[in-house]
Amino acid sequence: MTQAQHPDEQPHAGSPQPYGSPQPYGAPSVPAYGEGGHPQHGYGQPQQYGAPQHPQYGVQQSGHPGGYGVAMPPVPAQYAAPPMGPVGKIRGTGVVILLTIVTFGIYSLVYYYSVHEEIKKHSGEGLGGALGLVLAIFVGFVSPFLLSGEVGNLYERHAKAKPVSAVTGLWVIPGFLILVGPLVWFIKTNGALNAYWRSVGAR
Repeated sequence: MTQAQHPDEQPHAGSPQPYGSPQPYGAPSVPAYGEGGHPQHGYGQPQQYGAPQHPQYGVQQSGHPGGYGVAMPPVPAQYAAPPMGPVGKIRGTGVVILLTIVTFGIYSLVYYYSVHEEIKKHSGEGLGGALGLVLAIFVGFVSPFLLSGEVGNLYERHAKAKPVSAVTGLWVIPGFLILVGPLVWFIKTNGALNAYWRSVGAR
């Protein structure tokens, strides 16, 4: 016959407790945070108060190239602004029109060659003088569109609004139907080109 346990007696340490039986006062049912844990991974190991658990943002760790917040090398000077070659020549709009009339249009070919060549040397982009001249001789109707487009690109390279573009060539074709269309095209295009040359130091 089993002797009944006195209510005041405490169960022996380590002995299993019946399901649902109250735990002794002060005895933790689970390990306290920071005690025990997996020995390999260190889970539950106590952390020193105030000690960072992760590397600080922006601090490069040894053995890991290119940490967050590392200063980038300075941008080379040659990429800070669009490269510029020799500055072109300013040509008076009235003078070019007069020379074109006097030479029966021959000076217009000289104009196309000179302007395309100057733009090519200055910006490194564009048709160049030789190709611009060939196109002006054999397919002259495209030259106004090409020249206005290159002049507009000069402004765009410096993040400026383009005063003219390839669309400006419409003043020539079909603008010639109103007679003054080609004149409007040349005034706008040559004026924009002269203004650009002045902005980069031409006199």
